[in-house]
Amino acid sequence: MNDSNCQCAALQFYCTAGNGMEPFLIQEVKTKLAAKDVDHIPGKVFFTTSSEIKQVRELKSAERLFLLLKRHSPLLAHTPKTPSGIQSRLMGDGSDWTRAVLSWRSLQRDLMMRSDCTLSVALPGRKRKMEEEEEKDSGVEGSTFNGPYGTQKLGLEGKRREFGLSKDTSSTEDSGSVSCVSGDKVEEDSIEGSRDRKTSTVSFRVSCRCSGALSRRFSPQDLSRIIGTAVSRQLGWRVDLRKPDLEVNVYMSDDHCVLGIPLLRLPLANRSYMKTTGLRSTIAWAMASLSDIKPGSCVIDPMCGVGTILLEAAHEYQDVFFLGLDIDESQLVKASQNVEFAKFGDRVQLLQASSKEIPLPSCSVDVVVCDVPFGKKFGTKTDMAASLPVIVREMERVLRVGGTLVLLLSPQLSCLLKKSMTPRPVPSHTQGEGTGVGLGGDVDPSLTPSLFPSLQPLSYHRVSLGAIDALIHKYVKILTATTTLSGPDCIHTLNPCIVDPE
Repeated sequence: MNDSNCQCAALQFYCTAGNGMEPFLIQEVKTKLAAKDVDHIPGKVFFTTSSEIKQVRELKSAERLFLLLKRHSPLLAHTPKTPSGIQSRLMGDGSDWTRAVLSWRSLQRDLMMRSDCTLSVALPGRKRKMEEEEEKDSGVEGSTFNGPYGTQKLGLEGKRREFGLSKDTSSTEDSGSVSCVSGDKVEEDSIEGSRDRKTSTVSFRVSCRCSGALSRRFSPQDLSRIIGTAVSRQLGWRVDLRKPDLEVNVYMSDDHCVLGIPLLRLPLANRSYMKTTGLRSTIAWAMASLSDIKPGSCVIDPMCGVGTILLEAAHEYQDVFFLGLDIDESQLVKASQNVEFAKFGDRVQLLQASSKEIPLPSCSVDVVVCDVPFGKKFGTKTDMAASLPVIVREMERVLRVGGTLVLLLSPQLSCLLKKSMTPRPVPSHTQGEGTGVGLGGDVDPSLTPSLFPSLQPLSYHRVSLGAIDALIHKYVKILTATTTLSGPDCIHTLNPCIVDPE
C-alpha cells in the first residue's frame, strides 16, 4: 500500500469480545496498535489509534470491528424517554454522524485498494458457532451487513447467526417502512453499484439492541424506527433494508449507549488460514498469548485435536518449533490438513501418541499448552477426572524448569486441579498408610500434600465458550528437590511422523 493511502489521523473504534476476553483484547490493542483512551464495558473494548486499518483488522482476540459513531452516557431518569427525546439525544446536530460516515468511506476505500481486503468465503464443511453470549455482547441483531463489497450467501445456520441473518432474532420481524432492521435473506449481488455511488447519497439501516428500563417501553424495532426516521429527516440519508451502504449498530441499556458502524463483512474471529475449526480461535489465541513463547522455543500440545492452538501460536510467533500429539488418528488427519492449508509444515509437526505417555525426554520443552477435553461437545470415553493427574504429571515431567504450562479446563476439572495443588497436612492417624492417587473417586487428598510440587500457579482466567464457561490455568515450573533435570536441551532432534491426509 502506498503511504498516501495510510490512515494517519487517529480514529475511534470498538471491538466486541467474548465474556472474559476483554483483558486480552485490551492488552492486544495497546501492544499492537499503540492504542490510547482504551476503555471497556462487558463485551466491548473501546480505543483510539492512528494505525492503518490493515493492522486493526489483524486483532486476534476480538470478535467484530466497528467504527465508533457515538458513545453516550445512558438515558437518565430526567431524560425524556420519548421518540423526540431519544432522537435529540442520539442525533445532536448531526455533525458526529457526518464525520463518522466520511471516516467510514475512507476506511472502506483503504480496504478495497488492498488485493486481500475481501475476507474468504466459508469453506465447505467449515463449522463456526457464534455463542449466544457473544451475540448479546456484540449488540448486533438484524440482517447481515451489506457494505461496498456486496453481500455473502451463507449455507450454514451457524454462519447465518454469526452475521445476524437468523430469522429468530426479535429485531428482524419488523416490516415498517422506516424501521432499518430486516431479517430477510439477502441475495448475493454485484459489488459495482455500491462502489460507484455518489458520496452525497448514503443508504443505511439500523440494527438496535436494548435492555433495562428502555426495553420495557420500546422494542428494538421501535427504536430502530425512531432512530432511522431522525437520520432520514435530519441528514437526508436513504433507508435501504436490503442493500444499504452501511449499517448502524445501536446498543442501549441502563448503563451504556453505544452507536457504531461495522467495518468488515466477516468477524475478525474468522481465520482465513484455518480449514477445519475446533476450539474457538479467540480462546486459542489467548492461550498462546499466555504461554510466554519466545524465539527458539519448543512448544507441544499433548491433546492437539485439529491443531487450532498450535496454528494460532504458529501464526503469531516465528522461529518456534511446534509439536502436536493426539491419540485419535482422525483428529490428526484434520490437524495435518490444517497445517498443510496454513503452510506451516516446516514448523508444526504431528505425532500420534497418548498424553498419558508423552514420548519425550524429561525437561525437554519450553511450553506445554492444551485444551483438555470436557466431554461435552465431542464426547470422550475417558474419565477425565480420573485421568487428569496422570496427564498433568506427564506435562510437568517434559516441561523445563522455568517453562510455562497453559491449560483450558471445564469448571469441574479446574476445581479438581486447584485442589490437587493445595498442600494439606497429613493427619496423625493416617501416618504410615498408603498414598492415594487420582483426583476422582473416594481418595483422601490429605495423604498427598501436592500432586504437582514443581508447578506454581500464576493466573486463572474465566472465559465463555457459549453454553458453558471454561477456565484458563497458567503455571510455571519451578525447581524443587524432586525435579528431574535430565534431558536434551531441545526436542529439535526428534523426527516425529507427520500424519498425511488420506
